[in-house]
Amino acid sequence: MVTIRKYEEKDKENVQFVCLNSEGPENAPDKKTGEFILITFCNYYLENEPENCFVVDDDGKAVGYIICAENYDKYKKVFDEKYLPLTEQYGPDNYKWALTSSDPQRNFKDEYPAHLHIDILPEYHRMGLGGKLVATLKEHLASKGIDGVCLTCGPKNERAVNFYKKRGFTLLSIDEGDACFGIKTK
Repeated sequence: MVTIRKYEEKDKENVQFVCLNSEGPENAPDKKTGEFILITFCNYYLENEPENCFVVDDDGKAVGYIICAENYDKYKKVFDEKYLPLTEQYGPDNYKWALTSSDPQRNFKDEYPAHLHIDILPEYHRMGLGGKLVATLKEHLASKGIDGVCLTCGPKNERAVNFYKKRGFTLLSIDEGDACFGIKTK
């Protein structure tokens, strides 16, 4: 039975697998790129804010997730000190990408202090699980007094853009690289 539950340390490898394979195995990154992606978009959340992470569980195995930093300033301080230096080994372009990847969220941190990442393996798409993950996180953040959460996706990623719009997210900004969406938790 497929359910939504809190992230547990035992889920880390499966969550990382989902992070790298959410577009299908044919689109999975090479090893080096995968390491960079995990450092930049996954590991901070699992290692520093596991209480703000939830998984789609299929018979004890995480096959999807929503991971969240509840406070942009706290996230940015820890990320820049602990994770950003690790990205230097992947070249100047990747370092710059990691350095600026959360810039759109910074612009909206007062109204939407939290930000999230969400991924589900392709074989679990179109089952309503993404909407359930978003609803679970919104309820969790609201219970902690956090008023809003935002995220970015590629502006040409129609599937993602439509997903967020359908779930009540508001488009906050858009440029050639990022579409930033936000939603209130209450």
